[in-house]
Amino acid sequence: MISKSRLLCTSAGLALALTATPLLAQDVTLTIESWRNDDLTIWQNTLIPAFEAANPGITLNFAPTAPTEYNAALNAKLDAGSAGDLITCRPFDASLALFEAGYLAPLDDLEGIANFSDVAKSAWNTDDGSTPFCVPMASVIHGFIYNADAFAELGLEEPTTEEEFFAVLDAIQADGTYIPLAIGAVDQWESASMGYHNIGPAYWHGEEGRLALISGDAKFTDEEWTEPLRVLARWGEYAGDGYLAQTYPDSQNLFTLGRAAIFPAGSWEIALFEEQADFELGAFPPPVPAEGDTCYISDHNDIGIGMNASTEHPEAARTFLNWVASAEFASLYANALPGFFGLSDEPVTIENELANEFVSWREECESTIRPTYAILSRGTPNLENDNWLHASNVLAGTETPEEAAAAIQSGLESWYTPGMFD
Repeated sequence: MISKSRLLCTSAGLALALTATPLLAQDVTLTIESWRNDDLTIWQNTLIPAFEAANPGITLNFAPTAPTEYNAALNAKLDAGSAGDLITCRPFDASLALFEAGYLAPLDDLEGIANFSDVAKSAWNTDDGSTPFCVPMASVIHGFIYNADAFAELGLEEPTTEEEFFAVLDAIQADGTYIPLAIGAVDQWESASMGYHNIGPAYWHGEEGRLALISGDAKFTDEEWTEPLRVLARWGEYAGDGYLAQTYPDSQNLFTLGRAAIFPAGSWEIALFEEQADFELGAFPPPVPAEGDTCYISDHNDIGIGMNASTEHPEAARTFLNWVASAEFASLYANALPGFFGLSDEPVTIENELANEFVSWREECESTIRPTYAILSRGTPNLENDNWLHASNVLAGTETPEEAAAAIQSGLESWYTPGMFD
């Protein structure tokens, strides 16, 4: 026979268990897949504590994979059903393929997605723009970083037009103390990303030109696409005697050691340059072709984050994604990682002076993304890689701008027909 006191204890224990279970069930851990292993400390020391403090019951586990291994490792995990709850998204086709395979959940009904412009969402959206599948986290901005001490020494001011830009290069060249431009022709992506895609939007009018390529209303052989290649061709005479054998790390070293005055740059250089250079740094946006022309910047979507369609914790994951879409996250991320800028419409104060200079260009310039990423690099030859090759040839002087433009257009036309992905 069970005693009354024992029965009461048992009932009380059962009641406690029943009331406790739902509470324990609310405590979840979300694992974040990422290639950004350089950001581990930022997540552990800044982002995770901020989120967990505001969202008790949800724990974050940032679990990065080496960048070169990420795509293969992530696909293997997704196939096996062992991937994390949240997926850090590379821009454009790689993530679109994951969504189309059913691995990423649609986010069109996520409240925070309304905080982003169509350009910001373009890297993680369906071709028709109807269904976003990753929340934009950060972009990188292209322009020029320069040795401000050298400019002061030579009495130079930041150029705003193409004519002024070459006048500055001529002055640096004539003085002979510094190499005017730190850029090499070995790493082909450097010639395209730091060169052609940096200055080009001012000539093809940013998004207008990019979308015209996709629709077939523009060709690389058109003047607005060939002219920036002609400008790039002129850079070779200002890049120093060894530029034909110069790698991207060589370019970085020439600049940070004070041997070159101007670095055609991406904003991701900021932290490294501030750490290594012992001189004052400045930055200016890509010069416009002529005074009065609209300024354009490559404000290129770089990092997003989405929800694993198979997560067991969709509500917690959505809570996190809405936080990523907030001004709080944008501020924390931009200040922890100078040169990686939030993409939301929410205003953000950036403490780093040089990073703040880059992001301020959004107020005076039109933003666009690199024209070779969305849709146009799905075939063979890959348009992005073709741009790399021919931009490098132009910079090296082994191919004329007109020859390069014709080759790029011929490669694209060999497989791409406007509307083929509709």
